[in-house]
Amino acid sequence: MNKKVLYLVHAAVIAALYVVLTMLARLLGLDSGVIQVRFSEALTVLPFFTSAAIPGLFIGCLLSNLLLGNLPLDVIFGSLATLLGAVGTYLVSRPVKSGAATAKQSLRRWLAPIPPIAANTLIVPFILAYVYRFEGSVPYFMLTVGAGEVISCGVLGLILLTALLKYRKYIFPLPQENKPA
Repeated sequence: MNKKVLYLVHAAVIAALYVVLTMLARLLGLDSGVIQVRFSEALTVLPFFTSAAIPGLFIGCLLSNLLLGNLPLDVIFGSLATLLGAVGTYLVSRPVKSGAATAKQSLRRWLAPIPPIAANTLIVPFILAYVYRFEGSVPYFMLTVGAGEVISCGVLGLILLTALLKYRKYIFPLPQENKPA
């Protein structure tokens, strides 16, 4: 399969899944407010497997925020927080040198949710305080948003990552170049 097509398909599927999971969280009343548990944030571990997850997550978050009617600054900065987290996960998951030891790969797996947790914990509280003007302080919002991100990215994300590790070569195959037909 063509590398570009595979990349676009992965990005599009991830974006669509992000939107659907965010809408599900909205139906359950978990996607906004001081404590946010967006199921879609579990997908922020996907850059561990493919760089296509980076634009997929960003576009999915952007579309979700637009479709939910969030305020413009929330749409922009909330989506940028997800983008920064996705890039961070991608960078954390890359081996420093080729042929990295299995133990290091295992450590990277546990580090994968940290960038999205950090990005959202540092950015979203300012949105809550200064865009939506919720009652409370930025440190309080950092605590509550961080707790929601630990649930979404840390717990659910690691469960997803662990489940996908077994099937990574089927879901995220490496395209083979110049393969005879």
